[in-house]
Amino acid sequence: MQNNLFLIGPMGVGKTTIGKLLAKSLNQPFYDSDKEIEILTGASISLIFELEQEKGFRIREQSMIDHLTKKSKIVLATGGGAVLSEINRKHLSSRGFVIYLKSGLENLYLRTSRDKSRPLLQKKNPKQALAKILAERDPLYKEVANKVIETDKAPLKTIVSDIGKIFIENVKK
Repeated sequence: MQNNLFLIGPMGVGKTTIGKLLAKSLNQPFYDSDKEIEILTGASISLIFELEQEKGFRIREQSMIDHLTKKSKIVLATGGGAVLSEINRKHLSSRGFVIYLKSGLENLYLRTSRDKSRPLLQKKNPKQALAKILAERDPLYKEVANKVIETDKAPLKTIVSDIGKIFIENVKK
Protein backbone atom coordinates (compact mmCIF):
# COMPACT_ATOMS: atom_id res chain seq x y z
CA MET A 1 0.00 0.00 0.00
CA GLN A 2 1.33 3.40 -0.94
CA ASN A 3 1.86 6.15 1.59
CA ASN A 4 -0.73 8.43 -0.03
CA LEU A 5 -4.12 9.21 1.47
CA PHE A 6 -6.91 9.98 -0.99
CA LEU A 7 -10.30 11.39 0.04
CA ILE A 8 -13.31 10.75 -2.16
CA GLY A 9 -16.98 11.48 -1.71
CA PRO A 10 -19.77 13.78 -2.84
CA MET A 11 -19.59 17.56 -3.03
CA GLY A 12 -20.10 19.21 0.33
CA VAL A 13 -18.97 16.25 2.42
CA GLY A 14 -15.86 18.06 3.68
CA LYS A 15 -13.04 16.49 1.66
CA THR A 16 -11.03 19.72 1.46
CA THR A 17 -11.57 20.76 5.08
CA ILE A 18 -10.80 17.29 6.43
CA GLY A 19 -7.93 16.85 3.96
CA LYS A 20 -6.17 20.04 5.06
CA LEU A 21 -6.44 19.03 8.73
CA LEU A 22 -5.25 15.49 7.98
CA ALA A 23 -2.28 16.74 5.98
CA LYS A 24 -1.27 18.97 8.85
CA SER A 25 -1.60 16.17 11.43
CA LEU A 26 0.29 13.69 9.21
CA ASN A 27 2.87 16.31 8.20
CA GLN A 28 2.23 15.67 4.51
CA PRO A 29 1.43 18.08 1.68
CA PHE A 30 -2.22 18.62 0.81
CA TYR A 31 -3.67 18.84 -2.69
CA ASP A 32 -7.21 19.46 -3.88
CA SER A 33 -7.60 18.22 -7.47
CA ASP A 34 -10.21 20.88 -8.35
CA LYS A 35 -8.03 23.67 -6.93
CA GLU A 36 -5.02 22.34 -8.86
CA ILE A 37 -7.05 22.41 -12.10
CA GLU A 38 -8.02 26.02 -11.37
CA ILE A 39 -4.38 26.95 -10.73
CA LEU A 40 -3.21 25.21 -13.91
CA THR A 41 -5.90 26.71 -16.15
CA GLY A 42 -6.36 30.08 -14.47
CA ALA A 43 -10.11 29.45 -14.67
CA SER A 44 -12.75 28.46 -12.13
CA ILE A 45 -14.35 25.03 -12.29
CA SER A 46 -17.66 26.77 -13.08
CA LEU A 47 -16.11 28.55 -16.07
CA ILE A 48 -14.50 25.33 -17.33
CA PHE A 49 -17.92 23.62 -17.13
CA GLU A 50 -19.49 26.55 -18.97
CA LEU A 51 -16.90 26.62 -21.76
CA GLU A 52 -16.00 22.95 -22.11
CA GLN A 53 -19.06 21.26 -20.60
CA GLU A 54 -18.70 18.42 -18.11
CA LYS A 55 -16.91 16.25 -20.69
CA GLY A 56 -14.10 18.79 -21.13
CA PHE A 57 -13.74 19.19 -17.38
CA ARG A 58 -13.56 15.42 -16.84
CA ILE A 59 -10.68 15.17 -19.35
CA ARG A 60 -8.76 17.81 -17.37
CA GLU A 61 -9.67 16.10 -14.10
CA GLN A 62 -8.42 12.71 -15.31
CA SER A 63 -5.08 14.21 -16.29
CA MET A 64 -4.76 15.97 -12.92
CA ILE A 65 -5.71 12.86 -10.91
CA ASP A 66 -3.07 10.88 -12.82
CA HIS A 67 -0.46 13.57 -12.12
CA LEU A 68 -1.29 13.99 -8.41
CA THR A 69 -1.63 10.28 -7.57
CA LYS A 70 1.91 9.68 -8.84
CA LYS A 71 3.23 11.85 -6.01
CA SER A 72 4.38 10.30 -2.74
CA LYS A 73 3.32 10.96 0.84
CA ILE A 74 0.42 13.30 0.03
CA VAL A 75 -3.14 13.87 1.14
CA LEU A 76 -5.45 14.43 -1.84
CA ALA A 77 -9.05 15.61 -1.88
CA THR A 78 -10.66 14.75 -5.20
CA GLY A 79 -13.64 16.35 -6.87
CA GLY A 80 -16.92 14.58 -6.18
CA GLY A 81 -17.13 13.20 -9.71
CA ALA A 82 -13.57 11.93 -10.00
CA VAL A 83 -14.81 8.36 -9.50
CA LEU A 84 -16.88 8.52 -12.69
CA SER A 85 -13.72 7.73 -14.65
CA GLU A 86 -12.61 4.12 -14.55
CA ILE A 87 -9.03 5.30 -15.06
CA ASN A 88 -9.29 7.61 -12.05
CA ARG A 89 -10.70 4.79 -9.94
CA LYS A 90 -7.78 2.58 -10.98
CA HIS A 91 -5.20 5.29 -10.19
CA LEU A 92 -6.75 6.09 -6.83
CA SER A 93 -7.07 2.49 -5.67
CA SER A 94 -3.62 1.42 -6.87
CA ARG A 95 -1.63 4.46 -5.73
CA GLY A 96 -2.89 5.13 -2.24
CA PHE A 97 -5.23 4.44 0.65
CA VAL A 98 -8.73 5.66 -0.21
CA ILE A 99 -11.24 6.99 2.30
CA TYR A 100 -14.84 7.52 1.20
CA LEU A 101 -16.29 10.38 3.22
CA LYS A 102 -20.01 9.72 3.32
CA SER A 103 -22.87 11.97 4.39
CA GLY A 104 -26.66 11.90 4.14
CA LEU A 105 -28.58 13.80 1.47
CA GLU A 106 -30.04 16.34 3.94
CA ASN A 107 -26.62 17.36 5.28
CA LEU A 108 -25.10 17.55 1.82
CA TYR A 109 -27.99 19.66 0.59
CA LEU A 110 -27.65 22.05 3.54
CA ARG A 111 -23.91 22.39 2.92
CA THR A 112 -24.22 22.99 -0.84
CA SER A 113 -27.57 24.73 -1.29
CA ARG A 114 -26.23 28.31 -1.27
CA ASP A 115 -23.01 27.58 -3.14
CA LYS A 116 -23.29 28.91 -6.69
CA SER A 117 -19.89 27.49 -7.68
CA ARG A 118 -21.25 23.94 -8.05
CA PRO A 119 -22.28 23.65 -11.70
CA LEU A 120 -24.04 20.30 -11.37
CA LEU A 121 -26.44 21.79 -8.79
CA GLN A 122 -27.46 24.85 -10.81
CA LYS A 123 -30.84 23.32 -11.61
CA LYS A 124 -34.48 24.02 -10.74
CA ASN A 125 -34.42 21.31 -8.07
CA PRO A 126 -30.85 21.06 -6.73
CA LYS A 127 -31.83 18.60 -3.98
CA GLN A 128 -33.21 16.20 -6.57
CA ALA A 129 -30.07 16.66 -8.69
CA LEU A 130 -27.92 15.91 -5.64
CA ALA A 131 -29.96 12.77 -4.85
CA LYS A 132 -29.47 11.55 -8.43
CA ILE A 133 -25.71 12.23 -8.26
CA LEU A 134 -25.44 10.33 -4.97
CA ALA A 135 -27.37 7.35 -6.32
CA GLU A 136 -25.10 7.18 -9.35
CA ARG A 137 -21.79 7.66 -7.54
CA ASP A 138 -22.23 5.83 -4.22
CA PRO A 139 -21.45 2.39 -5.69
CA LEU A 140 -18.34 3.84 -7.38
CA TYR A 141 -17.14 5.43 -4.13
CA LYS A 142 -17.61 2.10 -2.36
CA GLU A 143 -15.79 0.23 -5.13
CA VAL A 144 -12.66 2.37 -4.73
CA ALA A 145 -12.67 2.92 -0.97
CA ASN A 146 -10.49 1.06 1.48
CA LYS A 147 -12.63 2.52 4.26
CA VAL A 148 -15.96 4.39 4.50
CA ILE A 149 -16.22 7.15 7.12
CA GLU A 150 -19.58 8.75 8.03
CA THR A 151 -19.22 12.50 8.53
CA ASP A 152 -22.75 13.36 9.68
CA LYS A 153 -22.55 12.82 13.43
CA ALA A 154 -18.96 12.98 14.65
CA PRO A 155 -17.12 16.24 15.35
CA LEU A 156 -14.49 17.28 12.80
CA LYS A 157 -11.59 16.63 15.21
CA THR A 158 -12.82 13.08 15.82
CA ILE A 159 -13.19 12.36 12.10
CA VAL A 160 -9.67 13.65 11.38
CA SER A 161 -8.21 11.69 14.31
CA ASP A 162 -10.00 8.47 13.30
CA ILE A 163 -8.90 8.73 9.67
CA GLY A 164 -5.31 9.48 10.74
CA LYS A 165 -5.22 6.37 12.93
CA ILE A 166 -6.75 4.16 10.22
CA PHE A 167 -4.29 5.49 7.63
CA ILE A 168 -1.22 5.04 9.84
CA GLU A 169 -2.29 1.47 10.73
CA ASN A 170 -2.71 0.60 7.05
CA VAL A 171 0.52 2.20 5.86
CA LYS A 172 2.45 0.01 8.31
CA LYS A 173 1.01 -3.16 6.76
